[in-house]
Amino acid sequence: MGHEFETSNEFSVGATPEQVWGAIATGPGIDSWFMGTNEVGDGVVRTAFGGYNPTLPITVSEPGRRFAYESAKAEDGRFVAYEFLIEGRAGGSTVLRTVTSGFLPGDDWADEFEAMTLGGALFMATLETYLNHFAGRTARPLTAFGPPVSDWEHAWAVLHRELGLTAPVREGDRAVLDGVEGTVYFVNAHTLGIRTGGALLRFLRGFHGAMVAGHHFFDGDPDQQAWDDRLTRLYA
Repeated sequence: MGHEFETSNEFSVGATPEQVWGAIATGPGIDSWFMGTNEVGDGVVRTAFGGYNPTLPITVSEPGRRFAYESAKAEDGRFVAYEFLIEGRAGGSTVLRTVTSGFLPGDDWADEFEAMTLGGALFMATLETYLNHFAGRTARPLTAFGPPVSDWEHAWAVLHRELGLTAPVREGDRAVLDGVEGTVYFVNAHTLGIRTGGALLRFLRGFHGAMVAGHHFFDGDPDQQAWDDRLTRLYA
């Protein structure tokens, strides 16, 4: 049967239209808030994330105004499309509207749609947080995968202890990791985002059953091995 979907977000940020364009339409900009590593060029957006390497053709590119790209439609009808609409405001602020749409095939689309929706909400909150606190800066992304998780209530409780958080976790709560303080900028049933002075730390319930760390570091070089080891220690 399948499911056609469309979700939208709109938010005002303290960044210029040029900075917003850099965040959504360049590889280093997308690296600073989305997932994995990204390239924009030759008419496509390329993303590399955990063995997943989609190439999405750009359908609209109007610098400072509108940027859109989408996957090719598969034989079963599956596709996803992203659109970003930029509107500059007085004083150097910008209103950004984002639209994600597509089609999920099959009768079992509901679980995938839930994971996509909850994860997508974190990505949009990360984009907003990036533009409000790190606009114009480039992050070094890091992605790490933990072992498979069988009990997600326990898995989140373990992570909360690691971060000095107490459930129920709310936006604005204070977290501490390795002596570095941060603030929870987003949380839902599948995700957690924390902003520090030099990083955006994100944790996601992976669709294939593992805790995923998808971080962005603006200061210093991320230690891939340390994060691989941390997730193994927490969930082995």
